[in-house]
Amino acid sequence: MNNVGSLSEMVNSSIVVLTKPSVSTFEMYERRGNLTNALMYVGIVAILSAVIGLLGGITGAIGAFLGVIVNFLIFTGAVFYIGKSQGGTGTFDEVAYSFALFMAPLSFLGQVLTILLTITIVGICLLPLLAIALIVAYVYFGYLAVQSSMNLTDRTKVWLTLGGAAILSWVAQFLIGRLV
Repeated sequence: MNNVGSLSEMVNSSIVVLTKPSVSTFEMYERRGNLTNALMYVGIVAILSAVIGLLGGITGAIGAFLGVIVNFLIFTGAVFYIGKSQGGTGTFDEVAYSFALFMAPLSFLGQVLTILLTITIVGICLLPLLAIALIVAYVYFGYLAVQSSMNLTDRTKVWLTLGGAAILSWVAQFLIGRLV
């Protein structure tokens, strides 16, 4: 049976990507799945995040679920289109799959740690450090994933792609938040 793009394959690939981060590591995995596989993986994390979000009520659960899925689609779509405008040659499937390999586990880890840290006063004080650490991790893995999935080697183009995608994602989140 071919398990390319299966959940177990994606979890194992995520472990390698997170423990041995490099452009070449992302290159090993970028063609092993597609948008459907990425959405399955991110969707499972969104469901788990929604369950955790239930601690904040039903709106917290819905917000957590939609937040994970919508943010993933907006961000990876922006990476793909901005990367193309910078001369990138990757496919949307490669971008989505590459980003899912680190975004899904980091999103889940962030959700779990946020809940655990909000239980105590000391934990609440640690939340800003957690947020900074997660942002640094997202930027680092995102930088590698843009290089790999969009086949960009010019650092300026990689940063323009990643920064542009972040800005578009934040604007979209703000607008969606205002509508909701």
